[in-house]
Amino acid sequence: MTIKIHNTLSNKKEEFHPQNEKFVSMYVCGITPYDEVHLGHARVYVVFDIVKRHLLRRGYRVKHVQNFTDVDDKIIKRSREKNMKPSQLAQIYIDDYFVQTDKLNILRAEEYPRVTQMIPEIINFIKELVDRGFAYETGGDVYFSVEKFKDYGKLSKRKLKNLKAGARVGICAEKTSAFDFTLWKRTKENEPREVAWESPWGEGRPGWHIECSVMSSELLGDTIDIHGGGQDLIFPHHENEIAQSESKTGKRFVIYWIHNGFVTVNKEKMSKSLNNFFTLKAVFEKYNPRAVRYYLLTQRYSSPLDFSDDGIEAAKNALQGMDDAYLKLISSAKEAATEITDKDLSGLQEDFLGALDNDFNSEKALSYLHELKSLMLKELFTAGGERLSQLRKLFEDFTGTSLGIALPEEHNADRVVHGLLKERNEARKNKNWTESDRLRKLINEKGYRISDNEDGSSVLMKKV
Repeated sequence: MTIKIHNTLSNKKEEFHPQNEKFVSMYVCGITPYDEVHLGHARVYVVFDIVKRHLLRRGYRVKHVQNFTDVDDKIIKRSREKNMKPSQLAQIYIDDYFVQTDKLNILRAEEYPRVTQMIPEIINFIKELVDRGFAYETGGDVYFSVEKFKDYGKLSKRKLKNLKAGARVGICAEKTSAFDFTLWKRTKENEPREVAWESPWGEGRPGWHIECSVMSSELLGDTIDIHGGGQDLIFPHHENEIAQSESKTGKRFVIYWIHNGFVTVNKEKMSKSLNNFFTLKAVFEKYNPRAVRYYLLTQRYSSPLDFSDDGIEAAKNALQGMDDAYLKLISSAKEAATEITDKDLSGLQEDFLGALDNDFNSEKALSYLHELKSLMLKELFTAGGERLSQLRKLFEDFTGTSLGIALPEEHNADRVVHGLLKERNEARKNKNWTESDRLRKLINEKGYRISDNEDGSSVLMKKV
């Protein structure tokens, strides 16, 4: 078993070899909590949830850190609009993040550091960069001197001589070079006192890029196995993280860089700045989170995923077919096997895991899940109990463990619904199809579906 990862740094697929054999350090850039999380955020965190789940499935221990950038110009601006403290605003949207992403069955990170919790460490990091000659202070602001870091641009494949001043780097007369970026920002007039900290350069707050370098190094060490986020972070954010981190430590900052493709709307990137985003809260009002997660796995993580109702509807229907097959199976095989022993099932399991070994190819993995579903339906009424138990075990391994799609349940319906189901089973027994159809419609109207087995029994479930 060898896991291969497409490394943004080399632009090649590389064999995965963490620093410490079976221990993996992973840092994923988190949200700036000034608004509700949207579908674009969901893709990032579902992608890295698949990465984490597969590493765990293959026997690695993973320390996963994901930050909250809880002090930022956008937070300050929005808090003024809402007449509240920046910290209050940030907490509202941090809470919302967990509410929404928990619905997607995303495993929690081991650590969720916040910028405001690491101000002393950030100041010390900047001081060391200044002492080493990689940064300079002017008028209370501190800048990183990009030209001092000879490898600048190695992640994004951009060269300083080809960069245009003002293109994602701020022009400022006080800077030595237009491409130098901010490490420490002096406090502006009328900014809330809550976001001003004392430093050797006067009152101020951290710049954006320095924050992730400090939080990752404090919690994971100078060199990280995996670091990632959306493709929009490659430049300047991750490029700048490399420059300041490697200038301070003299060590390689990250071994494997992973970046996921955008969620697009009409081929344009979904983002708050373009005002074309769909909040998860709004999406979940229309679609079950299980179907949304399935939808996010239908394309390889590095490819763009164009948002459409048709796409999620197709995912919903595919997942419904999976649920039907599984619920029919568990009505015949009540206990899952402890291991897979059948040769053909072991082969299917290795094909599935092999797809995820190959750069976490969830699209290919889903194709093996569909193959398993077809096998389950084919053998449902012909296979013995042991075989059915192993099919169930495999389905639960693929769906729940590796892909993180919560398994369907035979929901506890109220007595009225169970009464309707009992009446319908009686109507089917008597071949009263008109009455059977009427009762099915009543059950559907109460938010439940029925899956009929060939033996005359029915399984009741919530609609996806």
